[in-house]
Amino acid sequence: MSAARLATAVLALAMIGAAPAPNPDAADQAVQKIVASPQFKAAVATLDREHDRTVADIITLTEIQAAPFHEAPKGKAYMAMLKAEGLSDVEMDPEGNVMGLRRGTGPAGGPVVVLAAHQDTVFPEGTKVTVKREGTRLSAPGIGDDTRSLAVVLAYIRALDAAKIQTKSDILFVGDVGEEGPGDLRGMRYLFGKGKYKDRIKAFFSMDGISAAGVTYGAVGSRRYRVAFHGPGGHSFGAFGIVNPMAAMGHAVDQLYEVKVPAHPKTTFSASVVSGGVSVNSIPADVTLEVDMRSESAAELAKIDARFLEILKESAEHENAARDTRLGKVTVTPTLIGERPTGSTSPDSLIVRTTMAASRAAGYTPQLDISSTDANIPISLGIPAVTIGSGGTGGRAHSLDEWIDVAKPESLRGMTVGLAALLAMAGV
Repeated sequence: MSAARLATAVLALAMIGAAPAPNPDAADQAVQKIVASPQFKAAVATLDREHDRTVADIITLTEIQAAPFHEAPKGKAYMAMLKAEGLSDVEMDPEGNVMGLRRGTGPAGGPVVVLAAHQDTVFPEGTKVTVKREGTRLSAPGIGDDTRSLAVVLAYIRALDAAKIQTKSDILFVGDVGEEGPGDLRGMRYLFGKGKYKDRIKAFFSMDGISAAGVTYGAVGSRRYRVAFHGPGGHSFGAFGIVNPMAAMGHAVDQLYEVKVPAHPKTTFSASVVSGGVSVNSIPADVTLEVDMRSESAAELAKIDARFLEILKESAEHENAARDTRLGKVTVTPTLIGERPTGSTSPDSLIVRTTMAASRAAGYTPQLDISSTDANIPISLGIPAVTIGSGGTGGRAHSLDEWIDVAKPESLRGMTVGLAALLAMAGV
């Protein structure tokens, strides 16, 4: 996941998500019927029996590096795993997404329900990804975000086959690329924009992170820039007094942090990465700044974006007025390096109500969340979509000491949520 879940819904929606339904609606009834069925119980028994295999898959996949734009080794390994589970049409698309189809009873070429987990992690190439095990606790970069989910997807396929469960709709299982950071959801953009299933997807589940209680229905949008500040440069002593692009950059950061943004809808910004300069005794000719801006609201995101661009222009003008420009002026060039759409799936939609019902059926108190995940893309296109957790417990996502606990009772309990929701949306 590109960030931790950022906020719960507004209070009214959170109350909807937190309170068990006193009078079960159609979604609750459908889920209850599924979880009470002998077939579902047989599928859960398979998840139980094969839990050690699922843990082994987590370890195997975690120990294959998958830095942004370098997911191919993990993708090839995952494609082989999908083939081994007997899916049809297993392939890697031109963007690097790996997928396989489990045919339903409906006509070929009909509606598809997607369950996706992302291959990539936030960690650069060369990061040590050896899994450390202490009892049921496993630690390694990327193990919970999102490698556990990849393994749970495989476990679902085995469970469905062992229980001989047939769904009405086809189910497309996907290990996608580009969810984290600079990936900018490129895997999902391809799947929904150019992929061969793009016109068939009727519902979408992203499995990301751990919590089986959270139901992410809202998409936090973002805009990210890399800003180049350029000036003439020179000797720190001999050219003292000329314009300095670093001063302009500092002014821009200072002014950005003077901007007041709303708490609701939650809107944020971060000056995140700086680079440039050649030596301590040189006025730099080039420095760069990377900035991330996010909001639950498209309108508020547009506001902070417009203000930031104004600040950049003002900062160049401020520096050029403050110091000597005889050797040249400071210029500022912003480049958009990431953009994620906002939006939401209605809390009253079938996929949200079904997923909440599946969470309640497993004994959780579901909570509606808003975050930035692979579901942003289908949500922005009006396709019913949510993000769910893979189950179990864990913590320290996006850190080198990221961990999960694979103690079977809680792990298995959490895994039943996604399976029940998936079956309810695919139809059985």
